[in-house]
Amino acid sequence: MASLLVKDIDTLISCDGDDRVYENANLYAEDGIIRSIGPETPTADRVIDGRGMLCYPGLVNTHHHLYQLFSRNLPQVQSLELFPWLVALYEVWKGMNEDTVYLSSLAGIGELMKNGCTTVFDHHYVFPRDAGDLLGAQAAAAERMGVRMHFSRGSMDLSKKDGGLPPDSVVQPVDDILRDSRDAVERYHAPAFGSLRRVALAPCSPFSVSETLLRESAKLARSLGVRLHTHLCETKDEERYTLETVGMRPLAYMETLGWLGPDVWYAHGIHFNDEEICLLGRTGTGVCHCPVSNMKLSSGTARIPELLAAGVPVGLGVDGSASNDGSNLLEEMRVCYLLHRLTSGDRAPTGYDILKMATVGGARLLGREREIGSLEAGKCADFFLLRKDRLELVGACRDPKAVLCTVGLKGPVDTTVVNGRVVVEDGHLAGIDEDRLVWDAEAEIARYLGTFS
Repeated sequence: MASLLVKDIDTLISCDGDDRVYENANLYAEDGIIRSIGPETPTADRVIDGRGMLCYPGLVNTHHHLYQLFSRNLPQVQSLELFPWLVALYEVWKGMNEDTVYLSSLAGIGELMKNGCTTVFDHHYVFPRDAGDLLGAQAAAAERMGVRMHFSRGSMDLSKKDGGLPPDSVVQPVDDILRDSRDAVERYHAPAFGSLRRVALAPCSPFSVSETLLRESAKLARSLGVRLHTHLCETKDEERYTLETVGMRPLAYMETLGWLGPDVWYAHGIHFNDEEICLLGRTGTGVCHCPVSNMKLSSGTARIPELLAAGVPVGLGVDGSASNDGSNLLEEMRVCYLLHRLTSGDRAPTGYDILKMATVGGARLLGREREIGSLEAGKCADFFLLRKDRLELVGACRDPKAVLCTVGLKGPVDTTVVNGRVVVEDGHLAGIDEDRLVWDAEAEIARYLGTFS
């Protein structure tokens, strides 16, 4: 039985249902589960000094494309919006292999963990022919990093010749996708409480996936007991596409295919109208908000105040590193706060509201609100610590519930813990040679981008 005690924590922000904040508290965990928060001082295998520290629940990233880390900040695509951006980058992504996915996953997960993220959902939907076992490569990276990982078996079956955007080399027949989807669930989905591995089925988007694939994926996911995810209502181009091809707005189209309910969450959700927001709230269908990506690609601003008011489950995601150019959920939180202050004024979510979106909100999207997202006895020991006495936080900690959004954090957190195991220590990845990872990653990037011009 492994045990961990974080002793004399200055301030612990629980994000629980009562919004409790503990002062001078001890957090004790056994076998990855929090057993107590309070004055008790049990004996533990490892003790961390929490004096002068702020403690938060681990952040939950509910939409990412880790492979895109190796195609960020390319000058050829920086001024493009989503559809032309995708067309250009598919010419890069079709060259990925197991090394690309393994090393980009290591680097992206590492950046996320160094910034307080403990649970990562990755939407991997590009499977070039003869690229190897890409989900296996990602699973190996997640295992090495010690992160709580939600994989997806993403998919595309509409190429350019079918009216979609990707080249033929990265789309697959529906039967192959469904077979591989079932196999991914059998290999990687562990439904037990506290599991480090879960799987969702995640066709890419209405403009790269057929009606048949969307409908059959929904049926398969529900028969296997896993969740459903896709991009939706990200741009006006997408809205025009569904109106022209199926005569319906995107959400109405998805509703006809069985894509509503508490086991479904969409990435972006920018262009929902009032009636659609009410429908999402009534059905418990969730939305992952990706503000940095939405700003960079000029996609628009999601109606977060209205979504929250309607009871729609909302979480945060960094989206692909090529549409964000980073994997930092703390940065996403501050941008989210500032964006909605600008666009919604006093109707905007508070800094603490956004912290809860990034923790319990994300846990709800992934169907794990009983396990993660808040610091409570009986939940998983996923949390991060940061010193209050940083120069960047001088005078900033009077409201510790809001400070990560109102002021933000410049630099990595001090400690990140996943399932009771320290994965970031003193601001560095534990057990990982970061310099060697950088070297290996840059070598693969040179190969991967060598033919792109």
